[in-house]
Amino acid sequence: MAQVTAMTAVAKAVGSNRIVRGQGIVNLLGDSDLPPEEEREIRKQIVRQALEALATEATATP
Repeated sequence: MAQVTAMTAVAKAVGSNRIVRGQGIVNLLGDSDLPPEEEREIRKQIVRQALEALATEATATP
């Protein structure tokens, strides 16, 4: 599993080993202040990062 979050420290604390930084707490996969096309590109980028994280071998977190 890949966890997309704006709070990476919390994700690490609970033992997530595939962490993808989201845009923000309120708009995790976007930015409502941007025009729709730009926001869509941000969403695509974050989802691609999550898919890449899923494709990599997970390592244990201490």
